[in-house]
Amino acid sequence: MRNVLVTGGAGFIGSHTVERLLDEGADSVVILDDFNDFYDVRIKEGNLPTDDSRVKVVRGDMRQQADVERAFAAAKIDTVIHLGARAGVRPSRLDPELYIDTNIKGTFYLLEAARKAEVDRFVFASSSSVYGLNKKLPFSEEDRIEQTISPYAATKLAGEQLCSNYANLYGMRIVCLRFFTVYGPRQRPDLAISKFTRLILNDEPIERYGDGSTSRDYTYVEDIVDGIFGSLRYDGPLFDIFNLGGSQTVTLSELIELVEKAVGKKAQIIDKGEQPGDLPRTYADISKANRLLGFDPRTPIFEGVPKYVAWYREHVLGEKPALT
Repeated sequence: MRNVLVTGGAGFIGSHTVERLLDEGADSVVILDDFNDFYDVRIKEGNLPTDDSRVKVVRGDMRQQADVERAFAAAKIDTVIHLGARAGVRPSRLDPELYIDTNIKGTFYLLEAARKAEVDRFVFASSSSVYGLNKKLPFSEEDRIEQTISPYAATKLAGEQLCSNYANLYGMRIVCLRFFTVYGPRQRPDLAISKFTRLILNDEPIERYGDGSTSRDYTYVEDIVDGIFGSLRYDGPLFDIFNLGGSQTVTLSELIELVEKAVGKKAQIIDKGEQPGDLPRTYADISKANRLLGFDPRTPIFEGVPKYVAWYREHVLGEKPALT
């Protein structure tokens, strides 16, 4: 690992990954990010490292082949960590063409550029949403996937298939990582834990979709980055897929209670109907990632939520951390 391209490197997971790469001694890190307005661009700008000459930022759109080529020209790339994507199940229902264009065509352009550059390794960020309406729990990489239920999920599954093609046709080493509901410092403001924290602190109501019984396997961002780095060391088959999750489930109602406790306020809840495209539950079987990547998540949700709220108070609200 010498010269690494990180797509979406100014985003939530991407910025944490870039930090770890620099800490681990990467020679250079090229960030390809389009700084789109899906959420406040100033947040992404604030995520960028400001004092490390090894970082090169390419402001470009991976839907544009020329922008991808500019990123590969910024250094002799040997590793690609492809975290950039149009994210979100619900927004993908409103503009599926944008998701198809970005997440499928953009991934194709990156794979093609990586093939030409003869990169050593390509890591693709997939999603637990690909499991769709699978009823068997926990979700395993060996499960047959029969029905995705959102355009976002369909694009992630298509991305995995493109990666499989390139590994098979061109001998590229590619690892696909299925992330399960990642949260933590710098989390996107539209995601549940971030949104609930902000609204409860501001005495504003939160929306609860369904009856609160839907459940998710939440994964702290530092654990996800551990999994990414495990995939950089993986020397098994040229193409492989791994779940990265916390391997525990929390209902929506339980999550709200955890945020309430961490914030120190009760939520004002507005009940809404179920949202099409939302999975009823996610739950990761991480035995394969544990065995082959050394993946062992260290932050359970009941510790991670208070850690996030403490970070939010200090870094977003500017409060001084409590003395312990």
